[in-house]
Parts: sequence; structure tokens; C-alpha cells
Amino acid sequence: MSEDTERQARLVQVATIAVALETKTGCPAPMLIAQWAVESRWGAEPVGKSNYFGIKANCRDPESCTSETTEVIDGKRVEESLRFADFDSLEASCEDYAVLITTGAPYREAWASYLKTGDLNALIAATAAKYATSPEYSALVTLIARQQNVARAIADARQEKSSA
Repeated sequence: MSEDTERQARLVQVATIAVALETKTGCPAPMLIAQWAVESRWGAEPVGKSNYFGIKANCRDPESCTSETTEVIDGKRVEESLRFADFDSLEASCEDYAVLITTGAPYREAWASYLKTGDLNALIAATAAKYATSPEYSALVTLIARQQNVARAIADARQEKSSA
């Protein structure tokens, strides 16, 4: 199977999960997919077993792992060894991300604003400011969230869900 075919298969899989979680939590499917794509290179490189969102370890995570990562500190790229949450599956990783974005303390203000306005770009920008250290992160997530292949995968997942 070609790399493009494998990437498309991973996109279809995560879109199905994202659409289900959008219904369950309200977390916008395009945002979930875009952050999945950025953080795991389109699902090809999760941290640990199945952390597809680069979520750092905290007290609510039963499992964790240490991984090398690049952070931007005072405008400089710095390699660090950090503890990350680890999950048993793509589904568990996606659900943790959706719950974090919709109920997590760092994102409450951004989420409340999104619920009032429905402005996905503003939600991405506000969460990116707390989620990542890279100054380009928000623009990259926004770009991917708007891609035609992402929109098509979401539309297909919604169609599949409504047919089931």
C-alpha cells in the first residue's frame, strides 16, 4: 500500500471517530482532525502507543511515556525530554483530546466563546495559544482544518453515520 493510501485510510478512520465525538462532546471534527494531523504526522507517528495529540502527562492519565520533543522557548527551538500521556488506542486518544478541549480548565474561556459564536478559527487560535509553543501552530491547524480532504472525510463519515 502506498504512503498516500495509508494516510488516506488513517484520515478516514479518525474522521469516523471525530464525527462521533463531535456528537458526544461538541468538539469540532475539523479541529480534532487537524490537531491529530499536526501532532502525529497524519496518524503515522503517535507518541508512545497511541497519543496522537501530544498531550502531556498529568494526574488523570493512568499511563505515560517519555519522549523527545521540540518546544519553542523564548523564540528558540529547544529539544526536550518530556512525559506524555499514553493511551491504549486511537479512540481513547481522540476522546481524551475532545474532553480536554471541551472541559479542560486551560480551554474553558475559548470553549465558552466558541459555544456562543461558533467561530472555529477563533477556537483554534485561542486553544493553540495554550496548547502549543510554536508560533506557527494556530495557522497550521487552521489550514489543515479547512483542507478539502478533511472536509470530504468528515462528510463521508457523517453520511456513513446517518446510514447506520
